Amino acid sequence: MICWDPKRSRVSNIYTKTKGALYIILGIVLLESCYFLFLNFFTDSKDDNRLELIHQAHEIALRPFKLIDVEKAEQILVPLNDNSVLPTQHNCNQFNCFDVYRCNPHSNTPAVYLYPVRKFVNSDKEPISSHYSAEFYQLLKEIHASPYFVSDPSKACVFIPTIDTLSESNIDSREVSRALASLPFWNEGRNHLIFNMLPGSSQNYSSRLGVEVGKAMVAGGGFDSWSFRSHFDISIPVYSPLSSENLHRSQEELQDIIKSKRSQMIIGLQSDLIDPELGTILEELEVKHHEKLFLFEKNCIPPTNDHTLRCNSLRSLRLHYNNLLQSSDFCLIMATSRLGSHILSDSLMFGCIPVIVINDYVLPFHQKIDWTAISIRIHQQSLSSLVNILSNIDSERLSAMREQALFIWKEYFSSMKSIFESTMKIITERISPQFSLSRSSWNRPKSTETSHLLPLVNPKLLSRSLQGFTAVILTYDRFESLCQVIYSVSKSSSCVKIVVVWNNQEKKPPPNHEWPKANVPIRVVITEENKLSNRFFPFNDITTDAILAIDDDIAMLTGDELEFGYQVWREFSDVIVGFPSRVHRWDNETNGWKYESEWTNDLSMILTGAAFYHKYYNYLYSFIMDRRIFEIVDKNMNCEDIAMNFLVSNVTGKAPVKVLPRKKFRCPECVNSATLSNDVINHLNARSNCINQFASIYSYMPLKNVEFRADPVLFKDNLPEKLKKFYKFGEL
Repeated sequence: MICWDPKRSRVSNIYTKTKGALYIILGIVLLESCYFLFLNFFTDSKDDNRLELIHQAHEIALRPFKLIDVEKAEQILVPLNDNSVLPTQHNCNQFNCFDVYRCNPHSNTPAVYLYPVRKFVNSDKEPISSHYSAEFYQLLKEIHASPYFVSDPSKACVFIPTIDTLSESNIDSREVSRALASLPFWNEGRNHLIFNMLPGSSQNYSSRLGVEVGKAMVAGGGFDSWSFRSHFDISIPVYSPLSSENLHRSQEELQDIIKSKRSQMIIGLQSDLIDPELGTILEELEVKHHEKLFLFEKNCIPPTNDHTLRCNSLRSLRLHYNNLLQSSDFCLIMATSRLGSHILSDSLMFGCIPVIVINDYVLPFHQKIDWTAISIRIHQQSLSSLVNILSNIDSERLSAMREQALFIWKEYFSSMKSIFESTMKIITERISPQFSLSRSSWNRPKSTETSHLLPLVNPKLLSRSLQGFTAVILTYDRFESLCQVIYSVSKSSSCVKIVVVWNNQEKKPPPNHEWPKANVPIRVVITEENKLSNRFFPFNDITTDAILAIDDDIAMLTGDELEFGYQVWREFSDVIVGFPSRVHRWDNETNGWKYESEWTNDLSMILTGAAFYHKYYNYLYSFIMDRRIFEIVDKNMNCEDIAMNFLVSNVTGKAPVKVLPRKKFRCPECVNSATLSNDVINHLNARSNCINQFASIYSYMPLKNVEFRADPVLFKDNLPEKLKKFYKFGEL
């Protein structure tokens, strides 16, 4: 008989169910193990292939760079894999997308690595970009020949791919994005620099390159303020094909461009391609101001095979592009399908002042170039006031803008070399701020002989252990007025020595007992020849940094005036600081510079008849300055003070500083008033001639105009004199 035990039956059922569950779990574990073994087998195989590809890419990248035709280069298959492509990071700046630790902080030429030239093809063996453009080939050539280039990628600070992305119309943006991501040192684009001048394609024009560049910098020619990544991207010009034939123009040709009188005031060179609403406004302006505004279409009707022609259908005009640029004062720069255009470069090249009517355009090298000095920018909403705005610009300013425009074009726009080097200067300043150049340095010529010989001393950084100034007085035979000057100068508490430059070889200086008593040493230097330049010789007796150059008939300056002038010089020790000021002007009648006397609102020169300056400039004047200037000064016995102003402004790029209101001095031995007017006219003409001759020698005008004067803090306050440190001043 079988007895049923309910308790035992429950245990048996539980055991059976548990055993079944264990079998199920064991089966799942075995299946997962098989799956992972299978997966790892194929994954390892793919990783091995990937590592092999990376190894091969590195091996190729380490080969010496050779600039060859891309069609003859080794083919590289671009993987059909979008997962490796990092979209362009719009929040990039120099701190979060650039690895500065790859760069040598003590070098002013960051190392640039060029990837080897390779022909990238897609899975169908089709090239992802066309042949190298002439501009891109020249760019690679200039980079390879530059001091920035290195062949070892491990030493590189900046990497530049050798895929031609200058014009997006010639590439497949998606394929190029993959090609860039496959580069062996891409690293999401960090420290990479992509050059692009014409973003967007004919189907989708844009202000930004459509290639996904991740964290790479873009040197682009068509940025607007929305697409530009500040402190990361660099806005560059669109290179003009006309540049090569105009790069080596003579000085005479450049002067003709600057001074020429032009037949058209304002021209628009592609009015058929701009926004229709703005085009309507321009057409109305042309009808109203037909003698000033000329609009030309790029696409002539009927069509022509001559691509240099621009047409005005309304007036039945057909003129060549170059001739229009050379014969017009202002060139309209307006947005077409792209913001950037070679017309901006062409305008600067021919001295046609760009009138930029694009609200959000980020101008080339805007961080450094002073665009206000070479262009006019008008808001699109103000286009209807175009003619009125430009009519208020006088011919003097127009000539100055033309001269500066030619310099800016030559320095930063004229070649692929200048565009690359300017781009690298900006990147260098981000990496190593100690190599930064001031904005004023970017905007003034550096081609003169005097300027490139001057890194010997920076007057602003000199030790001032020897305080006070040395008064240097040039004299010939006016001993009585000389004594008055010595007496006046010695009253200044900061005067430590007086050096008298005796310029009369036929008459010896008076004996010691006839000289005035002064509380400072007096040294007399007898020159070998009567020359005005002797006043600027670096005599050994000058032991102070500061020199007071003063004529032997300027006895009317008070001790307070001299002391205040010296204190101002201590704050502006790299420029001329003094009392009588003068200015230069452009004369449209003579097509030359004109010297003007005292009654103006601005100044560009301080006469060295009463002026403070650094003794370093005596060395430059005597041993470095162009000898032709010496000959002019010595031949005419005039203009040595103008020559010194040219020298200092050329070195510093700054204007002098005027102190106090004195504008002229009364000479104790003035000429007869009846002959004064003729003398003044002859004097002004002679000095105008000097300015023109000096400007020709320097190849540009270094003098700077300024509307500034230094006065004591309480100068005009109605307070008792005992509360003022300086109060004894002469009249105007």
